[in-house]
Amino acid sequence: MNIYVGNLPKNTSEDAVRSLFEKHGVVADIKLIKDQYTRDLRGFGFIEMPTKAEALKAIEEVNGTELEGRSLIVNEAKPRENRGGGFQRNGGGSRGGGQRNRW
Repeated sequence: MNIYVGNLPKNTSEDAVRSLFEKHGVVADIKLIKDQYTRDLRGFGFIEMPTKAEALKAIEEVNGTELEGRSLIVNEAKPRENRGGGFQRNGGGSRGGGQRNRW
């Protein structure tokens, strides 16, 4: 099960986050999200726990606890949305049926 953890201190480590969650079960993976340019932590990450019961217990126990003076926000991670984005090749302009205003 994938778990979202937010409000992480900017200077925390994977080891610190792992130790919080390993108290409640097996931690398969940790991904702390970093800024792509500065490589600084962005204050959130994801923890993967293979056992759903352990993951739910970890969410319940860790949510609201403090790490380095910050109160953590922990819940089940939502599936990533397809935000579209990217380059459109079909040109810009009006998309309103081809009718033009004529003055």
